[in-house]
Amino acid sequence: MRSYIVFILLLGIKAAGRVFCKVRLEWVREVDDPWSGLRVLVLLNHTSLFEPVLLAAVPSRLLWQLAAHGVVPVADKTAERPVAGRLFRLIARQVVPVTRERDDTWTDVLDQIRDPQALIVICPEGRMKRRTGLDLAGNPMTIRGGIADIIALRPGGRLLIAYSGGLHHIQAPGERFPRPFQRVWLGAEVVDIETYRQRLVGWYGADSLKGAVIQDLTRRRDAYCNRAPEPAE
Repeated sequence: MRSYIVFILLLGIKAAGRVFCKVRLEWVREVDDPWSGLRVLVLLNHTSLFEPVLLAAVPSRLLWQLAAHGVVPVADKTAERPVAGRLFRLIARQVVPVTRERDDTWTDVLDQIRDPQALIVICPEGRMKRRTGLDLAGNPMTIRGGIADIIALRPGGRLLIAYSGGLHHIQAPGERFPRPFQRVWLGAEVVDIETYRQRLVGWYGADSLKGAVIQDLTRRRDAYCNRAPEPAE
């Protein structure tokens, strides 16, 4: 029953996103049927809690995959919000509140990876970028090591890397009200997880996989998120 409730909610978010935003999806590299075989979805350049509007650019079959098999780690601070927290707890089959520490909450996420049907969705920076380009504490935005754990353990399938052009023009962290009817840019590419993992191990060695994943995703984020056109205010 939960899967159907989540699916209906995601369809509603997709419809609202199409009404209130114009999301343009641009593929960095073209592949055949990019929505098939996905097992990990990464969103880079985390700027706003309004990022669910990006669902306007995805097909409904991906929404059903999220509803039936999705696993989404959500910051415990977000999960505790009275309104946004309730919404984020219903965006996937399994929504796991996690802290910023490598504790039992992260172990709960990794336990889900062993399900061959699971679709893991993660913002690997782990916090939102402010208008300053820094996080809430004034530190540069960096990729956290949790995504490397997922890449190391995921038995197969495809990885979709999504590059957000940023949503500060809709609502930046700390702002109270959103600005609808804005243009939004989203880049994306799909890679085979096993091929990606083997390539990084070949370049950096198995003991350096975590650092290699962080370095590679940082390079991709800085290269492709900066390609986004300036949003129309």
